[in-house]
Formats: sequence, structure tokens, C-alpha cells
Amino acid sequence: MPALKEGSKAPAFSLTADDGKTVKLSDFKGQRVILFFYPRANTPGCTQESCDFRDEIAAFKKRKAVVLGVSRDTPEAQAKFKEKYELPFPLLSDPDHAVHEAYGAWGEKVMYGKKIIGAIRSTAIIGADGKIEKVFPKVKVAGHAQAVLDLIA
Repeated sequence: MPALKEGSKAPAFSLTADDGKTVKLSDFKGQRVILFFYPRANTPGCTQESCDFRDEIAAFKKRKAVVLGVSRDTPEAQAKFKEKYELPFPLLSDPDHAVHEAYGAWGEKVMYGKKIIGAIRSTAIIGADGKIEKVFPKVKVAGHAQAVLDLIA
């Protein structure tokens, strides 16, 4: 899968959210979308990243940006994660990792010294015009939400 190119059209998607409803990229036409991919709900890095986006949600809204989290967790697991940490944005379930793949968030990574295939923590900023503005291909959790916010200021 070739990496997403900035300026290219964002891949369309339709996924089940934590509330059981279907969420499509087209639902946010005319809005900037922050689409962040995380490996697994309720793990330390994913919790920190999600809470960092939560803590900055007012600033994202002020900049007219919608935040969406995506992982392979079930909608039920996403709902529990969302409730536990009071996450004020939709968490989307991508069990077959097709959307992960479309956004370059699936592939080989090293975990505990072993190479595995899995979800790669990454973020795509999709402009109001539906085009990719910026891709963060291998995210380090610390300071990431702030870096995204600074970029869209």
C-alpha cells in the first residue's frame, strides 16, 4: 500500500462507531477531520493519546476540526473505553483493518524486539475539501495531540 500523499483525496470510509451507528467520512464534508489510528483501547499508549485529544477537544472545536479515533476493537469495547475515559468524540471500529490499510496505518512494526504485522499508530488530517493535509505516519504519543493542534492553528 503506497503511503498517503498530502494533497490527494482522502480514502472514503464507512465504519461502525462506539454507539453502533455508521460513520462515514462524507458525514463531515466541509469540515476538517483529525483521524487518529491507535492499536488497542485500554492500553497505556492508546489511553494517553486518546485522553490527550480529549483534553484539547475545545481547541479542536474552536478550529472547526472533528476528532475521530479508529482501532480494530469492537464497537462494544470502544464504547467501554469511551465511557471510562469520558472521550468526547466517536471511536470507530475497523475489525478487518481495511481503513487502516487505506490510510497506511497497517503494516510491519517492531514490538518488544519482534517484527509483527499490525496497527501502526498514525494520524491523518483531512481538510474541509476532503484532501489529505498532513500525515503523521509513526506517532509518538507524548505531545502528539498538541502537535496536531499547532499544525491546524
